[in-house]
Amino acid sequence: MIKHKDHFHGSDLETIERVYGIKKELITSFSANVNPLGISPVLRQTLAEKIDAITTYPDREYTSLRKCIADYVKTDFENIIVGNGSTELISLFIQIKHPKKALILGPTYSEYEREISLGKGTALYYPLREEDAFALDTDDFITHLKDDIDLLILCNPNNPTSSCISNKSMRKILDACMEHGIYTMIDETYVEFADHAEQIDAVPLTNDYSNLIILRGTSKFFAAPGLRLGYAITGNRDLIKAINTRKNPWTINSLAAIAGEIMFCDHAYIQKTKSLISSERLRLYELFDRQKDFKAYKPSANFMLVKILRPGLTAQDLFDRAIREGMMIRDCSTFPFLQGSFIRFCFMSPEMNDKLMACLFR
Repeated sequence: MIKHKDHFHGSDLETIERVYGIKKELITSFSANVNPLGISPVLRQTLAEKIDAITTYPDREYTSLRKCIADYVKTDFENIIVGNGSTELISLFIQIKHPKKALILGPTYSEYEREISLGKGTALYYPLREEDAFALDTDDFITHLKDDIDLLILCNPNNPTSSCISNKSMRKILDACMEHGIYTMIDETYVEFADHAEQIDAVPLTNDYSNLIILRGTSKFFAAPGLRLGYAITGNRDLIKAINTRKNPWTINSLAAIAGEIMFCDHAYIQKTKSLISSERLRLYELFDRQKDFKAYKPSANFMLVKILRPGLTAQDLFDRAIREGMMIRDCSTFPFLQGSFIRFCFMSPEMNDKLMACLFR
């Protein structure tokens, strides 16, 4: 198991406050990858009116919520499972499948490896290559799929590289996985931020592949990490039954269930988010692309991976410089295969993005 050294996660503002002596309220987190618009205005206006919902248990089946999610992702509501954040569903799925050997596309989110190791399984990494701009070589990747692998884990778009796998390539991967008896888990936490998301979105593939489960949540796109509302999509009804049998009842509180129904229907907010991220993603990528001290990798999600080229300047140096000006970026040294010279930051408002660029380009 790869050892991850201590680092500051995007949610660790209390730790930053203690270490740097900066009040957390004064810190803008470019590390958490959360929608800069904040929560849906419709949700803000209407949720308080629903406070009496906490006086009763939520629907044990969450039928209304699942139907709203199904409409949002364009699938049958019977294909939807909801959970207390996508982390609960990752844990439940891995407990049920109990893989002895899993292959993970890396560098990526460390929670996958952690859950596998808790189940006494072994996690192997297939590294995305810097010389390929962290884009997946699908044909080479497929040659690494073997009969002794139980589970494949893909984050798409991937964190922290912001690269993505197209539907066409994903079909090739899933076909190979079917041949080798490999179950595939795709984490689509960031897919809603992508331009032409329909070319990445794997939900339609759940109609054709029984070895597929897709995970999503509301923490990033809907700026609601404290809501702890996640969901999974799969066409495998036996898997749904197994997860629901093991899952504790009422893991989503009444207000979170209502909030989900509201936010998935706020089309104006959804479109405004997509427009903001799309324009800032292009603007900042082009800005970095003109810098001799940095190399930016073309992003698909709401964040960008950047390599520092200036001699003597490290990711820790830039993290320290930015945090002292009230901005938190991600030092990517803790990700496998990204030691020393990579940073990641998400796209915020144009004004805050300009402030961060002025800090980094000094």
